[in-house]
Amino acid sequence: MSSEYGTAGVLAPEELRTTNAYWRACNYLSAGMLYLRANPLLREPLKAEHIKRRLLGHWGSDPGQSLAWVHLNRVIRKYDLNVLYISGPGHGAPATLSNSYLEGYYSEIYPDRSRDEAGMLRLFQMFSFPGQLGSHCTPETPGSIHVGGELGYSLSHGFGAAFDNPELIVAVMIGDGEAETGPLAASWHSNKFLNPVRDGAVLPILHLNGYKIANPTILARIPREQLESLIRGYGYSPYFVEGDQPEAMHQTMAEAMEQSILEIRRIQGTARSSTAAPELPSWPMIVLRSPKGWTGPKEMHGHKVENFWRAHQIPVPDPVTDKTSLAILESWLRSYKPEELFDENGTLVPELQKMAPAGGRRISANPHANGGALTRPLDLPAFGEYGIRVESPAVHYESPTATLATFLRDVMKRNMHSFRVFGPDETASNKLDAIYLASKKTWMESIKPEDIDGTEIARDGRVMEMLSEHTLEGWFEGYVLTGRHGLFNTYEAFIHIIDSMFNQHAKWLEKSKNEVRWRAPIPSLNFLISSLVWRQDHNGFSHQDPGFLDIVTNKSPTVTRIYLPPDANCLLSVADQCLRSRDYINVIVADKQAHLVYLDIDAAVRHCTKGIGIWDWASNDQGSEPDVVMACAGDVPTMEAVAAVAILREKLPQLKIRFLNVVDLYKLMPNTEYPHGLTDREFDSLFTTNTPVIFNFHGYPALVHKLTYKRSNHDNLHVHGYREKGNIDTPFEIAIINGIDRFNLCIDVINRVPKLQGSAAHVNEWLRDQIRDHLEYAYAEGIDKPEISNWIWPALPQ
Repeated sequence: MSSEYGTAGVLAPEELRTTNAYWRACNYLSAGMLYLRANPLLREPLKAEHIKRRLLGHWGSDPGQSLAWVHLNRVIRKYDLNVLYISGPGHGAPATLSNSYLEGYYSEIYPDRSRDEAGMLRLFQMFSFPGQLGSHCTPETPGSIHVGGELGYSLSHGFGAAFDNPELIVAVMIGDGEAETGPLAASWHSNKFLNPVRDGAVLPILHLNGYKIANPTILARIPREQLESLIRGYGYSPYFVEGDQPEAMHQTMAEAMEQSILEIRRIQGTARSSTAAPELPSWPMIVLRSPKGWTGPKEMHGHKVENFWRAHQIPVPDPVTDKTSLAILESWLRSYKPEELFDENGTLVPELQKMAPAGGRRISANPHANGGALTRPLDLPAFGEYGIRVESPAVHYESPTATLATFLRDVMKRNMHSFRVFGPDETASNKLDAIYLASKKTWMESIKPEDIDGTEIARDGRVMEMLSEHTLEGWFEGYVLTGRHGLFNTYEAFIHIIDSMFNQHAKWLEKSKNEVRWRAPIPSLNFLISSLVWRQDHNGFSHQDPGFLDIVTNKSPTVTRIYLPPDANCLLSVADQCLRSRDYINVIVADKQAHLVYLDIDAAVRHCTKGIGIWDWASNDQGSEPDVVMACAGDVPTMEAVAAVAILREKLPQLKIRFLNVVDLYKLMPNTEYPHGLTDREFDSLFTTNTPVIFNFHGYPALVHKLTYKRSNHDNLHVHGYREKGNIDTPFEIAIINGIDRFNLCIDVINRVPKLQGSAAHVNEWLRDQIRDHLEYAYAEGIDKPEISNWIWPALPQ
């Protein structure tokens, strides 16, 4: 129901006056943050020494954001609403900080920024100042769950926050520059997954102020009918608020906001009172078209500023060095009449304080914005009950992810309001389809009769699938940031699509965990990476990339973990640990294809708890110094390393081998620098100090060298891993061409162990013949030899 409004309006004259005054206060504070280091209330003529020497920050979207916030406050008070606000425009923190400060919650969190002249000055001085407040919504900003550093994720974060939050309304301010990003464009479809019975509501507010940093924005320039058709095509009913006259805009926004809230309540009320399955509604949204840099300087030195891209950052760039500019700045700041808004102490006058909601109804104080305070632990079943029975190591094959799926099925059953699984059309492909026995996939669009036959979709489903990794990740982040739990599964090669989203969340966690003490710990982001490089022989080179692990290790190890469980039982143990954890990004690498099971569930728990350990059953160095250490991390590299040890023990029984498996990759880091690593003494006791170490690794070899470069035995560490070689191969062929196969590992051992030089020439020749024979077989038959595909640990003399 598209609608426009005149100025007859909703607001009575007195309410209009106070609403506009409160908005002026927001704008004054936003502008003051950009410029002032002294004289915060302009109680003396503005001088150059009152101005910051380095002007940083963004003005352009602040007045429009504050307009929305002020009118959200009005409907919160009127209808006792629970509202979370997400600021999408880049670097739009002044508006959020101003409103938080005026509501009083900011000063409650930060008493040094008190609600008086001294506190206001402190806020101004800290904004965009070295070591202080950023110009976008960082974790230090009360009321925020959205970092605002990279554009495109505000709407998906909003929907993630609304899932399973039936009383919450998430107002998402979307910048028109942000609306040009691919992630934002896809996230409009999130409304097809919002169930009005059990979920909250999302109120998108598309802010068309016309310009980015130096260019027009697309949606602000396309014809009105195209814009409205686009919005309707996405499934929303738009209310348009357009203009530049404050009083008229207040009236228009008041009515648009009122109608949007009433429509949300109608949709939810109808769905919640009916016994029938809910239909997909057309949710309301607001299109706010206001000038960029609204209420700021119209022009500077003959150049247009307001309603142009020059208003994006600092509208008056040189007030310290140019007297004309200083006069323009003073006139601008005084236009808000701060003497009418703040009393002698610098405190917002009482009649305006009443404009903000009270207590936790204040947007800045909404408890969902500090989701850890609302978090309840998952009710987890005993994961050991799902373990694979192991009578002998490495003689039985099971799919790790299929085993995990039965555990996740029951996690879902026990936590039907606080746990979701996310994945881009790959839940079944990754062999997690047992989860559907607990809950199907969410789908609010039409359901056809044939969908009963295996499509696994339902209105009340809890598995979230959409072929947009960006949108899924945004949902997932919004979900955990507001205190709920989940798991994201995806193909290994394509988790790179969300590299930058991972980066942003890691930065958020590092700040909030290590510096912002009032933020309660939130549930961890848990990534299950499957369909791995070593089993992408059928899809080819494009699907072979284990490099996400390298990206993860660029971030602080205080908030990231990487697990490479070698088998199904270890995966169960790792998954349980990750689902219980807080304030981490846990990356679990586990394949969907059947792999050997090495450890029974009790041994798996002990091994995963340590994160790295010796497997005695594969070693023969007991009571003596090893000639070589065979280490591995990852399921396929582990199988090949185990097979290599079996060959060496058969062909070269005099060789003393120590077998190590690494589950927690960060155990390779020195403990003095990284909190998850081993001490040097512990590391040396496992890897020894002078013995060759052959390390068979799941990913790129350079990553192991990066993590261990400070280790005393680093010069003796020789890493095998993915070398960017692949095609349409057999599984064993891709292992061979990248050098992680059992035969190449044995050859490397022979070349590295001094006592084998010359004495193992016949074995070396046999190994090379094996490589040639297996490659010829693969090229002739299109499959690997049965002795490779069905290999198990042989009976070896002890």
